[in-house]
Order: sequence, then C-alpha cells, then structure tokens
Amino acid sequence: MTPPILTVESNNSPDVLSDKGNLRCSPLAMTQKRPFASITMDNEKPFDFVRVFCEGVIAGGTAGVVVESALYPIDTIKTRLQSVRGGGKIVFKGLYSGLAGNLAGVLPASAIFVGIYEPAKQKLLKMFPENLSALAHVTAGALGGAAASFVRVPTEVIKQRMQTGQFASAPDAVRLIVAKEGVKGLYAGYSSFLLRDLPFDAIQFCIYEQLRIGYKLSAKRDLNDVETAVVGAFSGIITGALTTPLDVIKTRLMVEGSSGQYKGVINCVKTIVREEGSGALLKGIGPRVLWIGVGGSIFFGVLEKTKQLLSQYRPKEHSNFESSKYD
Repeated sequence: MTPPILTVESNNSPDVLSDKGNLRCSPLAMTQKRPFASITMDNEKPFDFVRVFCEGVIAGGTAGVVVESALYPIDTIKTRLQSVRGGGKIVFKGLYSGLAGNLAGVLPASAIFVGIYEPAKQKLLKMFPENLSALAHVTAGALGGAAASFVRVPTEVIKQRMQTGQFASAPDAVRLIVAKEGVKGLYAGYSSFLLRDLPFDAIQFCIYEQLRIGYKLSAKRDLNDVETAVVGAFSGIITGALTTPLDVIKTRLMVEGSSGQYKGVINCVKTIVREEGSGALLKGIGPRVLWIGVGGSIFFGVLEKTKQLLSQYRPKEHSNFESSKYD
C-alpha cells in the first residue's frame, strides 16, 4: 500500500519544518495555535487518577487532623461566642469537649476534600486557558467541598452541640439527636453549611494557589516551608473574614437543630438582625480569623510537606502533583 502523502502549499512556511525528508509541525506554531495553554502537552506525564486521589487522601487527612488538634480550643470559643445571645456569658471550661469525635469526622472529610480537589484541579487546568487558572481552582475547591460535606455536616453538628454543652460525648450526641430529630437532625443547617463552606473552600484554595503561582513565576522557584505557611495564613485570614456572617448563620442553625426558632437561612438572618442588630453577624470574627489564619498556615504547610514525602515513592513516569507552573 502506498503511504499517504501530505501536501503543503509552501515549503517555506514557518509552521512546518523539514527533518530528513519528514515533515513535522513547528513547536512554536503548536504553542501559538493551541487555545488551552495551562499545561505543556509535549512532555506531559500520564495521568493516574487513583494515585493522585490516594496521595490527596493521605495528605489531606494528615493535614486536617494536625490542624484540628492544634486549634480546637479556639474553635470552641468561637462557637460559644456565636451561639450565645444578648449579654450571655461565655464559659471557658471544656475547650477540648468533643475533640475525639470531631477528629473521627475531620479525618475522612479532609481526606475526601483533597482527594477530590487534586485530580479535579489538574484536569480543569488542562481544560482552561492559563489566564483562567483561578477558575479551575475555584471550581475544584467547590467540588471538593461538596463531596466532603456529607461527612463534614454531621461532624460539625455533633461538635458544635458538644461545645455548647448539650451533650457529654459524641456517641450520646448521635443517639439522642437521631432519637429526637431523626437522621435529618444530623444534617441540621446543611444548606447554611454549603452556603458557607463552598464559597470558603473555593475562595481559600483559589487565593492560596494563585499566590503560590505568582510567587513561583516571579522567584523562578517553589516556595519553602516558611513561605508556604505565610501564604496559607494570608489566604485563611482573608477568607475567614469574608465568610464570618455565613459562619454565624450556619452555627445558629446547627446549634438550634431542626426544631429551633429559625425557619431557614433567610429567616435566620432577619431574626438575628432584628433582635440583635447587624453587628451580630460578625460575632466571633476575631477568634475565627485567628483560627483560620493560623490553621491555614498549618494546614497548607503540612499538606505540601506530606505531598513532597509521598512524591518520593511515586514512579518517575507519574508526576501529577506540581505537574506545571500553573498547578
């Protein structure tokens, strides 16, 4: 059979190069004409979803447990500040109340989040142009948050009711909540949780990734441990401040339960503003910003370090974490 013949109109075309009688496309032409330039395709490594997912699960679970254990007392104070009404007093005893049960939820939730976020991010970065890398990070963060919410919400409900003194242990909390409110009681405030956490996850990871990308491009090197912690803290502080009103609403709905005085997110906002003033929507902003800022530095620091350690055991043909300057 006669091999097919490629006909080119001009032998001097800069888009076509001669290589010992064979025609091949100019790399420059391919780069200029390819609409999605977030990742270079020439030397692209094979994508292994299972490996990326598993590495994300391990790194995310480790980071989540470390940061939750370190900062749980601050979160307890924040929850009590937001749940108290009027001139009520804040109790500073039992700041680790509910930690063990909460870790049982934080571990799988953080693992699921990063396990979904990492492969989603890498796939989306290949789909979007370079100037839309932020959109890839926002979307991946929202996807990870949505997947993790099925574990996060029951954990958060149990934790916050224990922090406010309603139950003595996590098993008692689960048993009594289900007995009184049904399984839906474990998902009290689910809509408000998504209202807070989806924007939170999307914004925080987008800010972190964009700052990290900008630094890598300007310094022509990756961030060291201290720089990663600073960027993580900065992204946490901004995100924590912006989402505090959403956090107050979520806390009220979860603490009240399905039989509480609030009839949904909008009713909760109206009731809080009417009875306590608009300033009540910023209750706990100090502890929250402190908690998330410090937590961001710890979380991203542990996350990146764990990913680096895991990369040592990765086959050479797979390099999905840090696969490009836009990753």
